[in-house]
Amino acid sequence: MKLFTIAKLATVVALLMPIGVTAQSLTDFQQLSPEDRRAYIEAMSPEEREAKRNEWRAQRDALSDEERQAMRDRHSAERDDRRAQWDAMSDEERTAKREQMRGRRDEMRQRYDAMSPEDQDAFKQKRREHGGRGNHERGQKHGNHDQRQRDSSEQL
Repeated sequence: MKLFTIAKLATVVALLMPIGVTAQSLTDFQQLSPEDRRAYIEAMSPEEREAKRNEWRAQRDALSDEERQAMRDRHSAERDDRRAQWDAMSDEERTAKREQMRGRRDEMRQRYDAMSPEDQDAFKQKRREHGGRGNHERGQKHGNHDQRQRDSSEQL
């Protein structure tokens, strides 16, 4: 009877865990869907997140120049695919996607606003140290966003 209860408990736990929990390497993580990635990260404690980031950073740093270039090429191709998907959307689909993105930003803003001022300062500092937003010249790190906006407005 006890063995049956343990097996039943293990099955319930396995069903409740997000699919992304099995990601072990940076590559595995990158291949997860955005929802699975989010669930995977949110299921971790802050200490586990930091340890996993450090592990993945070490994996990335250990890549050869060719492997890094292949990763950059893959990311560039994915970015081009996303751009093509966006360009193929109807106005209604774009509006819905914008609302979805606003909802995510609002969630992040609420989490940030719920932090203590000390935690907010630590968050900002950590973001600066890791090359986060505002740590690059406009148009250099993420492409020339202003030029894409002008191009898309000229098409209308």
